[in-house]
Amino acid sequence: MRDAWRLAVGTFTALRVPQPVQVDRTVLGRAMLLAPLTTVPASLAWVALGVAATAGWAPPGVVAVLALVVTALLSRALHLDGLADLADGLTSGHDPVRSLEVMRRGDTGPAGAAAVVLVLLLDAACLAVLLGTAAGTVLAVVALVASRLACAVCARAGIPAARHEGLGQGVAGTVSKADLLVLVVAVGAVSAAVGGALAPFGGFASWTGALGAVLVVLAGTSASVATRAHAVRRLGGVTGDVIGAALEIALAAGLVTASVVTALPHA
Repeated sequence: MRDAWRLAVGTFTALRVPQPVQVDRTVLGRAMLLAPLTTVPASLAWVALGVAATAGWAPPGVVAVLALVVTALLSRALHLDGLADLADGLTSGHDPVRSLEVMRRGDTGPAGAAAVVLVLLLDAACLAVLLGTAAGTVLAVVALVASRLACAVCARAGIPAARHEGLGQGVAGTVSKADLLVLVVAVGAVSAAVGGALAPFGGFASWTGALGAVLVVLAGTSASVATRAHAVRRLGGVTGDVIGAALEIALAAGLVTASVVTALPHA
């Protein structure tokens, strides 16, 4: 498990950790399952920024952008790069070989740039609303944690790799369906418990906070599944870029859902 933890932190964050002693398919699969835990540093930063916005120490809009900056720095913007590459690849034509070739390049085209800008704008708009309240901050953090479920979703057993090299080839098929289900249920249950416990401090009923947290997890997971399915249909499998894109799209879906939940009348 130590190797899996080192691999997960070293892959999904900018934090420096010792190299894994051994990397095989078991370690790779466990690393994908541990991905939600790698959000701890970013989650703590979001909570601190949410407290600052709620206390009136900083404007919500500024806090929202700072939250995205911190998250990008902590992840080396790796997932945003995947989103840009996948958008460029999928808009280059319907030939999988051509799409994968475009995705392999280091440059970013118009579609990739537009995808990154639009997703970040959507994230910032949602966070400007969410980080202004205690309940909204909780749901924002839930969306952040749940977005990392995309790693296990894309590595699920039965999902092929699109290439014979790279991260996708290494992790494809390493997570069993049972382990994925357990992980999603565990994240949903913990999120519901935290959301329900903290909801009264934000003026929400406990059941509203718990239900809202579950909806955020489901929205993020569904978005990552949809992204993976589309990529497999168009590319023949998953790549590291697909995982990054699925993660970013899952985060956006979770934040939008959280924003809708907080905007509804609550008992």
